[in-house]
Amino acid sequence: MNRNSVDWSGPMPATTTPFTSDMQIDEGSFVANLTRLFDAGATGMVVAGCTGEFWALSMAERARLAKLAVEVCKGRGPAIVGTGAIGEQEVIDQICAAKEAGADGVLVMPPYFARVTDAEIFAHFEAISERSALPVVLYNIPGNAGNAIGPALADRLADLDMVVAIKESSGDWTNFQATLNRVKDRIRVFCGPSSVFGVPATLAGADGLIDCFPNVWAPGCLDLWNKVKSGDMDAAWALQKTGIALTDLFTTGGRTLYPATKAVMNHLGLPGGGHMRPPYRDLDGAPLENLITEVQKLTAAPALAQTKLNEGTQEWT
Repeated sequence: MNRNSVDWSGPMPATTTPFTSDMQIDEGSFVANLTRLFDAGATGMVVAGCTGEFWALSMAERARLAKLAVEVCKGRGPAIVGTGAIGEQEVIDQICAAKEAGADGVLVMPPYFARVTDAEIFAHFEAISERSALPVVLYNIPGNAGNAIGPALADRLADLDMVVAIKESSGDWTNFQATLNRVKDRIRVFCGPSSVFGVPATLAGADGLIDCFPNVWAPGCLDLWNKVKSGDMDAAWALQKTGIALTDLFTTGGRTLYPATKAVMNHLGLPGGGHMRPPYRDLDGAPLENLITEVQKLTAAPALAQTKLNEGTQEWT
């Protein structure tokens, strides 16, 4: 397999997993969020990844999310399922469950927590490729995994039989561009932090964008891709400016990305928010109050992006 084995492209949100107050998956809210994002212009969905709090989900819950996602994605775009795990067998078990659910591909990160060498990361992916029943999207997110897929390693991994793409979420532009240049002829390259550099990534030749921000900022974050492709660069750069401001807001002031994302989704009345599962906690107190205040300021500032809060739909447009 290679990049031509799939036709995935464009903006594909990394979706949240909403939990009820008793910590159960809110399936109705999950489905409603995916449907809303497709309606806003998404070209596919990535579920049970970092944004989806995979570490807080049982294997049975991940399989259930895969089935729900496949149902929503039918005829609208690929369903790609996260398989985060340290051990190879756990990854393979999840790939089998995703295959049974009808998923189109899987997102596979390096082992996390355990510090491993490049040789060990390669061996990990080689073993998974040999046994995978679905196309594999490599997932480079060293800030979370603790282990990185650098450009040289990505170059080697791109030749594995089942690898068709990489989600490059290092947040390092130099690493992203070097990876893109080394592998784009063989596998598809998706930019992770598109809220930060989705426009330059698209201009550089990325195949698409996979980001958490469409959950809370759609269609704005999705339009980073669309505006570049249509040649409307003034609008594209304005949207990028808002994305950078939102990223900074969601990750400072006693806040981290995923609780802040759900907090704003809840404030706006959007599906897909709900509660956090431990070890995360729902955002509250001054960090929450400041977040809501600053979001309201940001969406009221036309200079920051042709981005406003639509009072009728409670979405950014």
